[in-house]
Amino acid sequence: MPAPKPTGRRSLLVTSATLLSLSATAPAALAAPPPGASPTATPPARMSTVGGERLGQPGTQVNLAPGVPVLPKDITARSWIVTDAESGDVLAAHNAHWQLPPASTLKMLFADTLLPRFPRTMEHKVVPSDLAGMGVGSSVVGIKEGRTYNVRDLWLGVFLRSGNDAVHVLSAMNDGVAQTVKDMQAHADELQARDTHVISPDGYDAPGQVSSAYDLSLIARSGLQKKDFRDYCSTVHAKFGDAEIQNTNRLLSGDADVPVYQGIAGVKNGNTTNAGATFTGVAERNGRVLLVTAMNPEKHDHNEVYKETAKLFDWGFRAAGKVNPVGELVPPKSALPSPGASASAGQSAGPHGSGSKPVADATAESGSGGVGIAAAIAGGVLVLLAGGVFLINRRWPLPDLMRRRPRP
Repeated sequence: MPAPKPTGRRSLLVTSATLLSLSATAPAALAAPPPGASPTATPPARMSTVGGERLGQPGTQVNLAPGVPVLPKDITARSWIVTDAESGDVLAAHNAHWQLPPASTLKMLFADTLLPRFPRTMEHKVVPSDLAGMGVGSSVVGIKEGRTYNVRDLWLGVFLRSGNDAVHVLSAMNDGVAQTVKDMQAHADELQARDTHVISPDGYDAPGQVSSAYDLSLIARSGLQKKDFRDYCSTVHAKFGDAEIQNTNRLLSGDADVPVYQGIAGVKNGNTTNAGATFTGVAERNGRVLLVTAMNPEKHDHNEVYKETAKLFDWGFRAAGKVNPVGELVPPKSALPSPGASASAGQSAGPHGSGSKPVADATAESGSGGVGIAAAIAGGVLVLLAGGVFLINRRWPLPDLMRRRPRP
């Protein structure tokens, strides 16, 4: 079993070239359920193995050993995952690939897909058709027909108030809901988020709309590479029209029974009748950045999803650097070496002098070779980027976060 990798943040310079990162992927994902299939009451016996064989197994996956803290006993989320946001290591997971309704955590995929398309200062006058088709009882930020909004305010409405009205206006700007759903699904496929099936861009309950704790962490990690995404998801208070809005992420804004979590920096919460409570959060402590996703706690206490997420964060920060990972977050398909680049890269010496093999796409067929692939690439690989050569040792560094601390 490999030793835990060292901590610390490495900076990665990428100019005009595509970011390339290496990460061991596992055998192919299992076939997804057909559209319209409802999530089962219990996790399937076999799930997707993207990111590692153990992540496809039901139940809790963790490598407990001397010096590794025991997981909290009172976690009731149907599915959860604790990952290192920079290296992509999965420190522990529970039914990581169980396909469940995501609620508004799916807005992370919406944002990661559409954010680069519209300048923050761009303005749009809302017409009635922009707000058509929203689900009954949708969360809204209060957009008014006939009023003009800039893109920045619309995104604040998406992240702080989980406004389905803001989602629909931005979708209208993107040639409509149907096109936006198509774009989101294509982006999920690019991220290798194989458990995710998009029916509605706002995450509102819809037959066949599912994601997983693994995919939501994968999506959040991608979104956090974007400065605007980080800024919006870490904003606590903002002006929207004539009102002030507050972020409904309780680990960021706090509540009577939930204090602001030390080091929290986003990301997104959700709650619907079908999905229950869902949440993905990112937090930094002592130079370590962790992602935690929790879906649908069986315990229905007030703010339970935040309480359980905080406990998983606490465990992750204590366990990081001590626990051996059980899997990892895979890179986007565009970050995988091309066949030609892989061939030459495979001959390059890594930081320990060993050769490296290219990483397989998560859709590639493989038997029990996941461990072998991981061992083969552990030495790293030299990747040519425009303007120079950079050594990437299986890490995808997270840019500086806008960190949040408890207010006095």
